[in-house]
Amino acid sequence: MTTATEAQTASVRGGGAAPLLAVKDLAVSYGNISAVRGISFDVFPGEIVTLIGSNGAGKSTTLRTVSGLLKPRRGSVTFNGKDLKGIPGHDVVKLGICQSPEGRRIFQRMSVSENLDLGAYARTDSPEQIAADRENVLELFPRLRERLSQKAGTMSGGEQQMLAVARALLGNPKLLLLDEPSMGLAPVLVDLIFETIAKIRDQGVTVLLVEQNALAALEVADYAYVLEHGELGLEGKASDLIDDDSVTRAYLGG
Repeated sequence: MTTATEAQTASVRGGGAAPLLAVKDLAVSYGNISAVRGISFDVFPGEIVTLIGSNGAGKSTTLRTVSGLLKPRRGSVTFNGKDLKGIPGHDVVKLGICQSPEGRRIFQRMSVSENLDLGAYARTDSPEQIAADRENVLELFPRLRERLSQKAGTMSGGEQQMLAVARALLGNPKLLLLDEPSMGLAPVLVDLIFETIAKIRDQGVTVLLVEQNALAALEVADYAYVLEHGELGLEGKASDLIDDDSVTRAYLGG
């Protein structure tokens, strides 16, 4: 049952709209090991929502379950009003959820252009719209335009991360899942990636962000959830959690 406080918070966040993504009592296990232990959270249209927490907290497992790559032990994932139970990952993409995975997972022996083409593989709309979206991601990531014919595996780590996000965007997502986009990047590239995430949100794409760089995530996000050992601890406006003493001590080096 939703409490009055929860309903009020949802109304403020969503402006009266229903959540785009609703995760309820989600539990996920790897054999006998419980990775996620009954978490619930919402993502409303137009938000950047971040899941922060230490390594092994269950953040990536949560994203893979939303994507349809893992089956939950219990609980539900509802997207745009549709229960995703039993829907395989490739059909989840067609519904409008696209993921830039941890570790980038680009096709290294293929060119940048070919990687981008694969991002749009499942789309059925017009070639003209796909071409317009391709142009948009090249404007977001101009370095990729300079390297369209280059083998993706020969680019720097930062450029490969740009490609992973751009490829996901070419799936035309309503919800973009970003898993550790700053991993292994130099600070200047981390800043660039997070500036681009804000631009993506401003273009109308809702974002669910998993990130160990808690400060960068909280600075760009609208709302945040803290995962600890597969369970949700704190939640709140990202700007408020930056000033929370327990978050500062645990994740921000305070």
